Amino acid sequence: MRFKNLYAICVLFCLAASAFAQATPAAVSGTWTGDWGPSPTHRNPVTVELKWDGKVLSGTVNPGPNAIMLQKTSFDAKTGAIHLEADAPNKVHFVIDGKFEQGTMTGSWNHDNRKGDFKIAKK
Repeated sequence: MRFKNLYAICVLFCLAASAFAQATPAAVSGTWTGDWGPSPTHRNPVTVELKWDGKVLSGTVNPGPNAIMLQKTSFDAKTGAIHLEADAPNKVHFVIDGKFEQGTMTGSWNHDNRKGDFKIAKK
């Protein structure tokens, strides 16, 4: 009986530790690459640089001369929920909601009456 209790405690500790490790600033901060689009056949490549200090999330989409700064960002380390908003140069306001899980982020985006999904992975 003692062994079963010790085993259960160890398993719970490991699960809690892995969940905590997922949401550390180092796990979220960095360069992410992948694609987004309105359908499985119409995709666009994307690179996102994120910085999370444990409280504030910031970053850019497609860093470089045509970078788009992220606005109204949030990240919930407990659930992995992420929210981003960005204004593209053509005055299109993107709203992006997703989930961070084991080195990938997936979710949905929308602007005006268009919507789709995205998937990015940390480099």
